Amino acid sequence: MLLRELENYTGQLLAIDRFKDYAPNGVQVEGRTELRRLLCGVTASEALIDAAIAWRADAILVHHGYFWKNEDPRLIGMKKRRLAKLLQHDISLLAYHLPLDAHPELGNNAQLGAKLGLQADGRTGEQDMVWLGTPTPGETLASFAARVERALGRKPTVIGNPDLRLGRVGWCSGGAQGYFQAALDAGCHCYLTGEASEHNYHAAVELGAGFIAAGHHASERYGVQALGAHLAERFDLDWRYVEIDNPL
Repeated sequence: MLLRELENYTGQLLAIDRFKDYAPNGVQVEGRTELRRLLCGVTASEALIDAAIAWRADAILVHHGYFWKNEDPRLIGMKKRRLAKLLQHDISLLAYHLPLDAHPELGNNAQLGAKLGLQADGRTGEQDMVWLGTPTPGETLASFAARVERALGRKPTVIGNPDLRLGRVGWCSGGAQGYFQAALDAGCHCYLTGEASEHNYHAAVELGAGFIAAGHHASERYGVQALGAHLAERFDLDWRYVEIDNPL
């Protein structure tokens, strides 16, 4: 299929024009016109690019791409090495950030909720990025945190009373710790995201709420896999997901 055909379809599927984002969504580096092999990963690191080269991929699809707002625009050092490899091997890079977080079926929040057995029944926060739902009856902060650990395969950072009863929870994958108060304002007893900031600890303790930081990477592994599988089925592409371990 054609690269631009894939970009146009994915942009419409994820409704990228609805979002005010921190980086461009879609093709960030243009490679060969036609593609048959699509390699997916969370972040367009050099290790992921090396995996794409070894597999002879035509394009890479990621959640975290390049050209972030306010970053140094110069093509030097790490950025030069990454881009040089993509251009040398004529590999395209497609990246989808907030639109991939938000998609109601394929997105990171939808997929994370499914992994945790949570059914979303509302949204809140800036651009409706925080998902809201009801956990299992009788769920406590400790039991919910244990479920997160089993589902994501890593021990999360947990703040709050382990015996806190959770009638409602909010979640947003990645670095969304700034939405903690928005989740509490929406009636949540616990908020789950990827990262924690220093002030989140004090807020959770003083407000009697739960806060779980499950890892930025760990919470955002599933949207790109769901999107990759969808695109591969629709366009008969050969695809694979490559996990580049990241403990953060």
